[in-house]
Amino acid sequence: MARGKPEAIALGPGSLFIGVLATPEPMDLVTPWESVSPNWTGLGYTDEGSTLNYTVDSENVEVAEELDPIAVALVSREVTLDFALAQITATNLRVALNGGTITAGAGIVTFEPPDLGEELRVMLGWQSEDGTERWVFRKGLQVGNMEISRGKGASKATIGCSFKLERPSGAKLFKAMLAAPVRL
Repeated sequence: MARGKPEAIALGPGSLFIGVLATPEPMDLVTPWESVSPNWTGLGYTDEGSTLNYTVDSENVEVAEELDPIAVALVSREVTLDFALAQITATNLRVALNGGTITAGAGIVTFEPPDLGEELRVMLGWQSEDGTERWVFRKGLQVGNMEISRGKGASKATIGCSFKLERPSGAKLFKAMLAAPVRL
């Protein structure tokens, strides 16, 4: 007798996508992101995949007559998506620096960062390699330190990103789509 559902075990790093705010969202698990909207762009390779962090802060409601809290009040929530892009491109620099200007010329592409106050919020997407999960993060801003390290041998340069989610107008922070009945 099985103690769980082995088919519900999630493996692999998946693929990351980025889109401008209000880009149409996938409605299923099979339509390619770029077919949903040409505003979705794949971010390419990452160093070690991505990590979704969901943190809730709370405070106890206490009274003198009880030893235990009589309630727990939620006071804040923070959701971040962290990853290190393994492709050093002007497009990925634009992702890590919340915008900027890319100019392509004959045999060269240049990137210049945005001015303070001109940062762009974006949508992010993630899809599992086995096609059983898709996540849409509706509004995020890259708040992590951008650091590009160079080393010898097989040590590759990466662009670290930590996107903090913000509440989008009229919508929830994110949507997760999971294959049914496997992930019910």
